[in-house]
Amino acid sequence: MDALTGLLEGPRARGAFMIRAGFDPPWAVRVEDRAPLTLMLLVRGEAWIVPDEGERLLLRPGDLAVARGPGPYTCADDPGTAPQALILPGGACHHPDGRPLNGVMDLGVRTWGDRPDGETVMLIGTYRMRGEIGGRLLDALPPLLSLTTDMWDCPLTPVLAQEVVRDAPGQEVVLDRLLDLLVIAALRAWFARPEAAPPAWYRARADPVVGPVLRLLQDDPAHPWTVAALAAKAGVSRAALARRFTERVGEPPMTYLTGWRLALAADRLRDSDDTLGAIARRVGYGSAFALSTAFKRAYGVSPQEWRTGAA
Repeated sequence: MDALTGLLEGPRARGAFMIRAGFDPPWAVRVEDRAPLTLMLLVRGEAWIVPDEGERLLLRPGDLAVARGPGPYTCADDPGTAPQALILPGGACHHPDGRPLNGVMDLGVRTWGDRPDGETVMLIGTYRMRGEIGGRLLDALPPLLSLTTDMWDCPLTPVLAQEVVRDAPGQEVVLDRLLDLLVIAALRAWFARPEAAPPAWYRARADPVVGPVLRLLQDDPAHPWTVAALAAKAGVSRAALARRFTERVGEPPMTYLTGWRLALAADRLRDSDDTLGAIARRVGYGSAFALSTAFKRAYGVSPQEWRTGAA
């Protein structure tokens, strides 16, 4: 399982928040929800995304903006428009002066704004929980980015627009999966740009020696891997693999494997009720004690404290 797959299977793929927003100008919404990841796909009209720090973005139909929290930003028809609503953690909606909106801008099933078919229509998806696996990839993104229609062609737009307003059994799961697919498509397009700077291990997947070794580590972290065993699988010497892996990935094979195992454990602690012993066996540690020691060294808290903090 690579990090892209981890985004689909990790805990952040559950319970995402998705709406269809419609506005007539002038309009502006201030976002201070501290969400780890938000996608904004423009269906109609134009919209500015104005972060507190960094360059602002202009979106046109078909363009996608990705905001990597927790920094605040404003969505508006014009950068100078004063916000009419404030979005806080947990999706709480308030007037700019702090008074609750009390559903004033609710327009129907997952529809929000001042008019369902306003001049500007945007699909917004927010992940409320950060996963350690996906975080290894998302941390390589800028706080705010956009993919314009000349950079990618998203076939999911009409499907998302149709599904987001449906009220049917299991619809939240359907929307979660569609949002995951949108994230994967966006990340692939972003890192495929000629000027892109993806993480070293992401680029290393294409290396004929390091790529297969990365897949072995990611697909079977519980195996008692050694550099010698990995070198045998790759058909090179132990020294050659260690040198090439470190050059391509930025860290030795066993250091990478330790980080991968602990990231898997962190997400499992957050997303399941599995015992520490079961998680240890699943990610390649011989005992709960061994995992706990390594986990605290890397994360600064015990596995139980990590799990309690995520509850």
